[in-house]
Amino acid sequence: MRLAGKVAVITGGASGIGRATVLKFVREGAKVVVADLNLEQAEAVVAEVEALGFAGAASASKVDVSEFAQVEATVAHAVEVFGRLDVIFNNAGIAGGKALLDHDPAVDYAPMIRIDQDGVYYGILAAGRQFRDQGTGGVIISTSSIYGEQAAELAFSYSAAKAAVISFTRSAAYELAEYGVRAVAITPGRVATPIIGQFSAELQALFASEQLRGRMTAPEEIADVVAFLASDEANVINGTVVHVDDGYSAYKQRFTLPTF
Repeated sequence: MRLAGKVAVITGGASGIGRATVLKFVREGAKVVVADLNLEQAEAVVAEVEALGFAGAASASKVDVSEFAQVEATVAHAVEVFGRLDVIFNNAGIAGGKALLDHDPAVDYAPMIRIDQDGVYYGILAAGRQFRDQGTGGVIISTSSIYGEQAAELAFSYSAAKAAVISFTRSAAYELAEYGVRAVAITPGRVATPIIGQFSAELQALFASEQLRGRMTAPEEIADVVAFLASDEANVINGTVVHVDDGYSAYKQRFTLPTF
């Protein structure tokens, strides 16, 4: 088990990529704090972990990642319950979009920045301080997006927040290296999460067609990569962006070639 003895905080751990990563981590031997705004749903994931036979391997913590004090409290909860912290997966986020000139800044900009951008900053800061104080190093993994590296439709605020996550990751890797801390960002493409599941079948089919396998990525496939990145096997992956987008960023559209 590649994560045996490690303790992790996973934000947004109650659903989607977060939930899949919780289950992957405990199967790999880790202890996990399931951190989510929805405490009831986080507790349901803990119960799921228990039912799988991993008694005592998970604990729920309610957190609004847009509030630094709550992120600090979640890190403290991990230390209180499991004795230390080795990994934080800054995964909590929201999505949504609107044409720029139709924006209401209070609705279409501020919440995205507070959660998708500030929430990652707070996780990096709180975990980084804990790693420094422990003197044992640690790993910071943060969820960016393919949109963090390119312009996209109806994604002005979302893309900006996800681009910031990439910048945060590079800077954190540089500044925290002296404490034995690694920082990595992942850029998922179209993942079959509840957020995407609310869209029409037609739109979901379009999303699937944008990836090289012609289907949506399963949350479990992202979790597999995150578990590797959190492990000692990934010690040389630091300060970089790991694309987990099934080739979305490699091409734009398939087309029938003309006769030459």
